[in-house]
Amino acid sequence: MNATTDASVRHLLVVDDDDRIRELLKEFLTRSGYRVSTAANAASARRLFDTLEFDLVVLDVMMPGEDGFSLTRAVRARPGPAGKTPVLLLTARGEARDRIEGLSLGADDYLAKPFEPEELVLRISAILRRAADRPAERGPIRLGDFSFNLERSELFHGEALVRLTEAEAQLLHRLAVNANAPVDRLELASQTSDATGRAVDVQVTRLRRKIESDPKAPRYLQTVRGVGYMLAPD
Repeated sequence: MNATTDASVRHLLVVDDDDRIRELLKEFLTRSGYRVSTAANAASARRLFDTLEFDLVVLDVMMPGEDGFSLTRAVRARPGPAGKTPVLLLTARGEARDRIEGLSLGADDYLAKPFEPEELVLRISAILRRAADRPAERGPIRLGDFSFNLERSELFHGEALVRLTEAEAQLLHRLAVNANAPVDRLELASQTSDATGRAVDVQVTRLRRKIESDPKAPRYLQTVRGVGYMLAPD
């Protein structure tokens, strides 16, 4: 299987305490065209973070000592662009609460073991593509006659400020940061008091009434069937 055309310049870090899995992943990803470094635990990964730059981290959750959730949190706490390095979590645990925890900590995707290596490559390619397509954090998001200021989480219709509730502003900001990429409904729900996602659905309906010319056929705030929602700006 061929990786993306620019895979040769993409540097991946694979962190897994299982020697066999770690080496198999390195071999497969290298054959797919990526440059691959490995670490057997979180401590080794932290040392690599201090000396090298990575385009994406493939991270096992269940490791002795510091687990993948803690290391994901540490990656997101790093200053500058390093703190936005994409993270793909691998775990044998499939419970929804674990998936939600990883995504809420800032992981970009979540793949349960066992998995097909081809699926891992496809997910890595998709994450890297989304990361490249994301707009600058401080730039305005254009939605027809509307614009959303990411820095202030403010929505404007022309020059007029549109009133948003705090929950609506938080939801729109999360979708805008991940513009053109689906955001998991349960991930969005983890930021509310309603883990079922119903509160998110209500907020999406209200936002559509404010930014869509036809809320029943949304152009900008789209539903991604089986996943969640996506903001598709101009």
